[in-house]
Amino acid sequence: MTEHPILFTIFLIFSGAAVFATLALYARQALLISYILLGVLLGPSAAGLVDDSELVRDMSSIGIMFLLFLMGLELNPRELLLLLKKTTTVTLVSSALFALGGGLVAWLFGFTLQESLIVGAAMMFSSTIIGLKLLPTTVLHHQHTGELVISILLFQDLIAILLLLVMKGGSGDESPLLEVLKLALALPLLIGVSALFVKFVFFPLMKKFDTIKEYIFLITIGWCLGLAQAATALGLSHEIGAFIAGISLATSPVSFFISENLKPLRDFFLVLFFFSLGAGFDLHMLDDVLLPALLIAALMLLLKPVIFARLLRSVGEEKSRATEVGARLGQLSEFSLLLAVLAWESELIGLKASYLIQLATLLTFLVSTYRVLFRYPTPMALSAKLRRD
Repeated sequence: MTEHPILFTIFLIFSGAAVFATLALYARQALLISYILLGVLLGPSAAGLVDDSELVRDMSSIGIMFLLFLMGLELNPRELLLLLKKTTTVTLVSSALFALGGGLVAWLFGFTLQESLIVGAAMMFSSTIIGLKLLPTTVLHHQHTGELVISILLFQDLIAILLLLVMKGGSGDESPLLEVLKLALALPLLIGVSALFVKFVFFPLMKKFDTIKEYIFLITIGWCLGLAQAATALGLSHEIGAFIAGISLATSPVSFFISENLKPLRDFFLVLFFFSLGAGFDLHMLDDVLLPALLIAALMLLLKPVIFARLLRSVGEEKSRATEVGARLGQLSEFSLLLAVLAWESELIGLKASYLIQLATLLTFLVSTYRVLFRYPTPMALSAKLRRD
């Protein structure tokens, strides 16, 4: 154990995940929930067998990148641009309403104005992981519903990055305003460079060596991780870089082959992600934040589906599709967790406010996952009738 801590950690996570997944399937429970519960059980605040939750979280971030990369592979770039224009109003208005609701609850429970504002800001986002993981990859993903979910999540990611930049106060001696201006230039620059690289370098190489499957696998992984790293260097996120890497290859004739071959790798890292959520939570803080976290989680679980549905109908979406998109986006986000940790480390909020955000986020993950699993097609549906890969 002490000689190979990473190997022992991986052993505990995946052996435990196999046991918990088996129990969950027999009990007809969601696999995602079993991974989170396993993290709580093995994490520092319970058994303590996995005491480096940050290491696990760092590794799990790769799963988020691969998830967005694979989603980008199967999206039509022109249709996505049209949808982003359509969902701009939906995303901005909904974010403002969620922030107002969450911030008001925090203020009523005695948190400071600054803490309430940050708690409210954490309510604005929905989970990229939950939203995309529960989308069928061969059904909804090629339909309008999946495209709406992805376009709203991407716009929220950009808002989250801007908010994090403002909270950090800029890097070095630069002002937050300058950082925001640099960000506005970084996105089109990254898209333009990726398009040129794919056209003049990637596609010619793939065409020349397309019979060697190992080479296609390697060059694809390198492209995904390389553009994710380039995005980070420009002030964006790994996730946005990976998505752009995927959508730049969407017109490739081997995009389906790439998508199918990367799914096992994606799932490996996503198990780590959900485990890290449970392992990173301190159970000793429950007594201090349980009641306000329950109220905020309940408020978001009620408001998000309704508000998203109403706003989507106002821009011309049919009722059933608007309702489904609202349900799929009816939780808080991994960005909420990041915001809670960063704000506490920057001494903008206290530890209690940080754990309030974290617990509320986990609660919405649990409830919203079941809501989608019981009502809509997903790859992990509890009912065979709703199970779609």
